[in-house]
Amino acid sequence: MKIPRFFTRLDMYLKPNKVLVIYGPRQVGKTTLLTDYLQRSKRKYRLDSGEDVRIQEIFESRDFVKIKNYAQGYELLAIDEAQKIRRVGESLKIIVDQIPGILVIATGSSSFDLAGQVGEPLTGRKTTLILYPVAQLELKELHTPFELHERLEEFLIYGAYPEVIVEESVKEKTRILSEIASSYLLKDILALDRIKSSKILLDLLRLLAFQIGSEVSLSEIGQKLGIDYKTVARYIDLLEKNFVTFSLRGYSRNLRNEMTKKAKYYFFDCGIRNALIANFNPVELRNDRGMLWENFVMMERQKKQAYEEVAVNPYFWRTWQQKEIDLIEEREGRLFAYEIKWNGDVREPKSFREAYPEAEFQVVNKDNYLDFII
Repeated sequence: MKIPRFFTRLDMYLKPNKVLVIYGPRQVGKTTLLTDYLQRSKRKYRLDSGEDVRIQEIFESRDFVKIKNYAQGYELLAIDEAQKIRRVGESLKIIVDQIPGILVIATGSSSFDLAGQVGEPLTGRKTTLILYPVAQLELKELHTPFELHERLEEFLIYGAYPEVIVEESVKEKTRILSEIASSYLLKDILALDRIKSSKILLDLLRLLAFQIGSEVSLSEIGQKLGIDYKTVARYIDLLEKNFVTFSLRGYSRNLRNEMTKKAKYYFFDCGIRNALIANFNPVELRNDRGMLWENFVMMERQKKQAYEEVAVNPYFWRTWQQKEIDLIEEREGRLFAYEIKWNGDVREPKSFREAYPEAEFQVVNKDNYLDFII
């Protein structure tokens, strides 16, 4: 089964003498996206990997003549795993500056490393796309809304990595997820940021996995891990830049009873979250069903808005009196409030309506969620 990706038509994003940079977690299909596009392309292209020692030698030489000769004669140059090349941005700049009309694509799995390398050298010379695990928005091209709803519990348990989705065996799905979590998830962080203890990172992820939907205290996590809160903050920042987790901050217009200092953390894939805590039990047997549901809706909403380029500021809302709303979106000059519940309905907090009478309020549950994420 071929899964249609949102960015299949890369021609829309390619511009002469600019680099199209495609980021994303490992194993989400960046290489497949690139090779499928090149196979359909009528342009004369060259595809190489940043893992190739010979390509590393050419690019890392910073030799204008050598690099120009390498790229000369091609309409399109594609470098997969570009983050493997030291200071790759400087060499890509030479190519787009010296060869008129050339198109360049560079893919990379580690945003904090690749972004650091290409950011300044390619200022004004790049377009950036982020490829996530497969979105429900993409799967609607293959499945009807009814079929997606029928597979909902599968997505909650096993997530949406391409290899996992196409695999039919539950045992093999579990194996693939465990392999991604153990071998790929933290590979870039450990290799590129020179963090010595993978155990602390994994313990941190497990703590976050058990606190989905709750505000997280960095100091409390630091005490449990035996590290200071500044180190916790740095590790979480790396996890976010490496597309493992993402966060929501509290919303406030400085009303005295609103809480804003702590954040909530979610995972970009439910299957990875479940692999980290080694729990692939069916939804009906789980006591964390509400957490899984909230994580699923939050991440699918983020994918949808990222792909459709919706300008939005997302938050959660909570007061000292424990009144709360899961998601607040600030967009189009207005406020939209969403409560995410697996079953049933819930009343809007009176204190929120009094504070923000202009805001719209909606409950997102398993009966109407597809309208919210696709």
